[in-house]
Amino acid sequence: MRLRHVTFHHVRIPLKRTIRHASFTRTATDSLVVRAEWDGAVGWGEGLPRHYVTGETIDDAWDLIDRVNLAESFGGRDWTLPTLIARCGEFSLSPGRDDVRSCFGNSLRCALELALLDGAFRSAGESLRNLPRYGGEESAADPVDALPRYSAVITVMFQPRAMSQAVAFRALGLKSFKFKVGAKPGEARFVRHARKLLGRSVSLRIDANEAWRPEDLRDHMGRFAAASLDSVEQPIPHRELAALAGTRGTLPIPVMLDESMCSPEDAQAAIRDRTCDLFNVRLSKCGGFLPALRILRAATAAGIGCQLGCQVGETGILSAAGRQFASFALGLRWLEGSFDSFLVKERLTRQNLTFGFGGRGRELTGPGLGIDIDEAAVARVTIRSKTIRCG
Repeated sequence: MRLRHVTFHHVRIPLKRTIRHASFTRTATDSLVVRAEWDGAVGWGEGLPRHYVTGETIDDAWDLIDRVNLAESFGGRDWTLPTLIARCGEFSLSPGRDDVRSCFGNSLRCALELALLDGAFRSAGESLRNLPRYGGEESAADPVDALPRYSAVITVMFQPRAMSQAVAFRALGLKSFKFKVGAKPGEARFVRHARKLLGRSVSLRIDANEAWRPEDLRDHMGRFAAASLDSVEQPIPHRELAALAGTRGTLPIPVMLDESMCSPEDAQAAIRDRTCDLFNVRLSKCGGFLPALRILRAATAAGIGCQLGCQVGETGILSAAGRQFASFALGLRWLEGSFDSFLVKERLTRQNLTFGFGGRGRELTGPGLGIDIDEAAVARVTIRSKTIRCG
């Protein structure tokens, strides 16, 4: 199979409600959607630049497109699935030594990798859930029989509304909840009350979104400890991560890294310095399937658990990618995403991938990502686009 051309879309996805947390407030999200045309098949990918996560804005990612020599990297030759996966595994958009974490450009890398793999697997008539069968060293496992259940993610900015959302999700049968905290007083009391209301059988986690100071960390944890939490996500800013060195397994609540976990290099540093107990892996910030699998492999070898997270404003493209990834990636304790009907006004897919009762999402068995794209919807939200010919 041959790659013919790739089209990049800067899209603006409107949200159904304003989302606020300690790091940001948004009513829409500016994202990259990539369309890759192969012989007889078209693949799609998506990435969400976040300057406070990987240091890239949508304009940075857009400018980076012009520095990607797609024709040289992927054009002018016939590909098999194993050779394409190997080439994608080698492909990097990092600017080099100035990017010590190797994460700048990851949103573009994710969107491009997903589009290439989706199109190639469609051309071959294979589902992307079968990626490990062709992935060599990047393999994780054969597809699992049952997906992990999706978690509820709730911002504790307006507490009465947040509690109503938690009760509604519990009535929907969800058994895992994450509360985004760090912005207002009384949040610890709220989470303790939520524990009593939701019951001891559910998993509760919090995400501080870098809002705490290292010197106040144990005090904050002490206030939440009575809620019996499974983790606190990114409690302090990444720039102060050194304060967590050597703390793995010693704090009252297990620490999960998020903004500080954007690449395999981040994973190796966290393992070496013993800065956390858990990793939050998100496809867009980590650069796609293959870098995310490297992170999971490192975590498994080090005895560190992982969550597959999502970013606010993901459309059905990344919802599908996350579901396919969760179908073969071992070691995932929690799964987030597929909030399509709850959050975005334009999901871009013909299928509604929103999770259902119990947090379950239906299996996607069609070729590639297993979804159909509403190209009219893509056109409605496109701000600008450019096409690169590859062969």
